[in-house]
Amino acid sequence: MAFESLSSRLQAITRKLGGKARITESDLKEVLREVKLALLEADVNYKIVKDFIGEVEKKALGQDVLKSLTPGQQVVKIVRDEMTELLGGVTSKINFTPNPPTIIMLVGLQGSGKTTTAGKLANLLRKQGKKPLLVACDVYRPAAIKQLQVVGGQLNIPVFANENSKDVVLIAKQAISQAYSKLNDVIILDTAGRLHIDEELMQELKNVKANVKPHEILLVVDSMTGQDAVNVAQSFNENLGIDGVVLTKLDGDTRGGAALSVKKVTGRPIKFAATGEKLSDIEEFHPDRMTSRILGMGDMLSIIEKAEEAFDEEEALKLEKKLKKQEFDLDDYLSQLRQMKKMGSFSSILKMIPGMNKLGDVKIDDKEFVKIEAIICSMTTKEKRNTRLLNASRRQRIAKGSGTTVQDINKFISSFEMTQKLMKKMQNNKGGMKNALKGIDLNSLKNLK
Repeated sequence: MAFESLSSRLQAITRKLGGKARITESDLKEVLREVKLALLEADVNYKIVKDFIGEVEKKALGQDVLKSLTPGQQVVKIVRDEMTELLGGVTSKINFTPNPPTIIMLVGLQGSGKTTTAGKLANLLRKQGKKPLLVACDVYRPAAIKQLQVVGGQLNIPVFANENSKDVVLIAKQAISQAYSKLNDVIILDTAGRLHIDEELMQELKNVKANVKPHEILLVVDSMTGQDAVNVAQSFNENLGIDGVVLTKLDGDTRGGAALSVKKVTGRPIKFAATGEKLSDIEEFHPDRMTSRILGMGDMLSIIEKAEEAFDEEEALKLEKKLKKQEFDLDDYLSQLRQMKKMGSFSSILKMIPGMNKLGDVKIDDKEFVKIEAIICSMTTKEKRNTRLLNASRRQRIAKGSGTTVQDINKFISSFEMTQKLMKKMQNNKGGMKNALKGIDLNSLKNLK
C-alpha cells in the first residue's frame, strides 16, 4: 500500500509528540531528525525535505509553540499543515469549458498506465454527469487501440479510433467532430508514450497541443518509479506545459516520494490518484485528506463518498426494514459484503477510519471475503435464512461445495451469529451503535482467517 513505511514512521513520531506535556528545543530537533529520515527513506527529493523541515522548525520555534499548554499537539498540527501544503494545499479540479466539449489530453511514458487511466477518468466523469468520448491517439504501440476499445466496452463508454491513419492530429480533429454530433461534452485523448522522453515524442505532443488546443493536459505518472517520476514530470512540464498530474499505482509498494515531491518541483497540482486495478479505482486528489491518511488521522469524507457511490439506496431501505424486524440473514450479509467490495479493499477502508492506526498490526486479508462468499453461495435458501439448520452433515456438504473446511464454516457462522446479536442489540438499545460497539473486541478482526 502507498506510503506504508512513511505512514508507520510518521504515525509513531506524531503519537510520541502528541502525548508529551512538555517539549524542549532539543526534543524538537530530535523529532525533526526522525521526520527528515522518514521522508528521505520515502524517496522524497532532498531539497524538498530540507525546506519542509526548515518550515516546521521555524513555525514551531517562532510561535512560542514549545511554551504552550499542548506543545506536542501543536507541532503535529504544523507538520500536518506543512505536508498538506507540500501535496498541493487545495484540491484542484478539471477546468471544464463553458462551451463543450472539454478536451483532456493524457500524456506520459509508456507503461505509466495512460490507457487504463483514460478509462478510469472517463468512468469517474460520467458519474459526475458528463458524457465522455475516449479517443485512441496511440498509433504506434501494438494493440493500443484494441486495449482502449476493450476498456471502453467494459464501461459502455464510446471510443473513437481511425486504424487507417497515423496522423494523430487528424484523428483528434475527427474525434472532436464526432463529439459535436453525438453530444459528448468531454473528450479524452489517449496519446502515445515512449520508453523514455525523446524529441520525437515531444514534437508530436506539441503538434497535437497547437492544433487541437486541449483545455487540460494531464501527465500520467507511475508513482512506483519514485524520483524518476518527478524527473519525468519536470521534463514534460518544461517541454509541453502540463495542467496537472495523475498518479497511478498508489496501491502498489510505493514509498510515496513522487506524490510528496511532484507539486513542489513542477508547480502543477496532482488532480487524480489511481488506487487499484478496477476501472472504478480512481479518485480526485485531496491534499488534506491524503495527509490525514499518511499521519493516521483517518479520512471519513472519502469513506462517505465511496459509500454513497457504492451503496444502493433502495437496498439500504430494504435492509433497514429487515433490521427493524430482526430478519437479517445470510442473503442480506452477502448483499452488504458485495456492496462493500465496490468501495475498495477492506484494508484500505480501515486505514481511512480515524484511530484505526492505534489498533496495532491489524491485517485483513480480502481473500477471506471471497471464501465467505463461496460458503454462502454453497448454501440452500433455507440454510441462508436459518443457520440453526446447519448440522454436521450440512456443514460438510457446504465445505465441499465451497472448497473450504468445516472449521472455516464453523468460524464464519460464529462470526455471523455474533453480527446478528450486535444488530439486534443496536435495534433494542437506546444508545444504538455506540453502546452496541462497547462489547466488541476489535482485535477479533485479526481472527477472520
